[in-house]
Amino acid sequence: MIINSLITKIDNKQPIINGWLSIPNSFTAEAMSKMGWDTITIDLQHGHNDYSSSIAMLQSMSNSESIPLARVPWNEPGIIMKMLDLGVMGIISPMINSKKACEDFVSYCNYPPKGQRSFGPMRAQLIYGSDYYEKANDNIISLAMIETKEAVKNIDGILSVPNLTGVYIGPGDMNSSYGLKPKFDVKDGPTYENIRMIAKKVKDYGKIAGIHNGTTAYAKEMIELGYQFVTISSDFRSMSTYAQRIIDEMKNTKNNKTSSSTY
Repeated sequence: MIINSLITKIDNKQPIINGWLSIPNSFTAEAMSKMGWDTITIDLQHGHNDYSSSIAMLQSMSNSESIPLARVPWNEPGIIMKMLDLGVMGIISPMINSKKACEDFVSYCNYPPKGQRSFGPMRAQLIYGSDYYEKANDNIISLAMIETKEAVKNIDGILSVPNLTGVYIGPGDMNSSYGLKPKFDVKDGPTYENIRMIAKKVKDYGKIAGIHNGTTAYAKEMIELGYQFVTISSDFRSMSTYAQRIIDEMKNTKNNKTSSSTY
């Protein structure tokens, strides 16, 4: 039986705190899953994960209360369906720039008649029960990444797509699309204007908005602005930042090797 607590949080308009896995390691995934994240996303786009490493990572997270999600490398049906068959309860798809691309994305996440997802959920059915097919469409979330000028131009069309859960802002690529340096925690310029605009737009369409953040302070600002789904940093960023802090304190140095602009 599928019990997706994420759906309840969405319906109750509760903030969802999302962890991010860039390192293809089951022990790292297990450790992160014990920290209390509402959801944890395996990143197959910019993280060093692939389908094979994701199997062991999801197995290591099985006893956790964190809901597993995946960011796929591209809006492509094969990997989306395979990750859902593995048991993730939601998909974040990058570079959704048009209504048509969003319609395709949502269709890959849903079984007929809502979509075109192929049936074959071996691990998902093992975990969630024999009624997985009947319950999946009501429990899988879909987040379309908005990260280009083109996507912003087409935001109304994207948000109008039925069965789309919401959108997820990629501030690094969005900044880049305006000829600016990719970074998180943007405070001004066209990307920040878009962030504010989208926070208002999603309410008109009954969707949710998510965003990737570099710091907890900025994530809290985004929640106040109306972003319900917030990612803070990543396993790699958390490890490297803390390790660098130890070295700086012990050697009385200040090192700028790490940056909040990367995953």
